[in-house]
Amino acid sequence: MVYFKQIARRAIRKAIGKVWSNPKSIVFDEIDGLDIGEGVTFNGKPIIDIRNGGKITIGNNTTINSENYGYHINMHSHVKFYADRDTSIISIGENTRIHGSCIHAYSSITIGSRCLIAANCQIMDSGGHKLSFDNVENRINTVGDSNPIVIEDCVWLGANTIVLPGVTIGRGSVIGAGSVVARDIPPMVVAAGNPAQIIRNADDILRANT
Repeated sequence: MVYFKQIARRAIRKAIGKVWSNPKSIVFDEIDGLDIGEGVTFNGKPIIDIRNGGKITIGNNTTINSENYGYHINMHSHVKFYADRDTSIISIGENTRIHGSCIHAYSSITIGSRCLIAANCQIMDSGGHKLSFDNVENRINTVGDSNPIVIEDCVWLGANTIVLPGVTIGRGSVIGAGSVVARDIPPMVVAAGNPAQIIRNADDILRANT
C-alpha cells in the first residue's frame, strides 16, 4: 500500500512539474511586466510579485526551481521575485538556475547567464529602512535607499548566501555557503564569510590541480 502511495505522489509531482514547465501558460501571461524567454522551466510555483510598473525578464532555458523534491539540500521556501517600484528591474540571463531564493529589487538586480543560485539565497538592492539615527522613533516609517546589484555570468552562489545592495560579483566567481556579500567580489575567485572575503583565486586552484 505504501508503495502505491509513493508512486502516486511521484506522478503528481511530475504532473505539476510539467504544467509549470510551460512558461507561456495563462498563469504567466496574466502578469504585467513579466517577460519570459524560450525554454524556461518552472519546477513548482514561484512567487512573482510585480507592482507599480516594475519589470522582470527571464532569459532562455533558465530553470526556476521551487520544488524541494529531487533537490540535494533542504529548500525553505519557493523562489520569490519581487519588483515593487516603477524603477524596479530584475534581469536574469540565459541557462541560469535559481533554487528557492528571494530576489527583491527597488532599482535593479542583474543576474548573468549560466549562473547557479543555490537554495535560500537572499538578493536585495535595498536595506528596507533608513538608519535614521537622527530620529530612530521614525525608522519604522522609512524606506531604504537602493543601490543596483550585478551578478556577472557563470557566478555560483552557495546556499544561504546574502547579497547586499550595491555589490558586483565578477564573472566565474564562487561564493561559499552562508556568506554575506557586502562588497564587490572580483572575477574568478572563491570568497566566503561574513563579510565575504577572497580565500582563493582561480589561478592558484588550477595550478594546484596540474
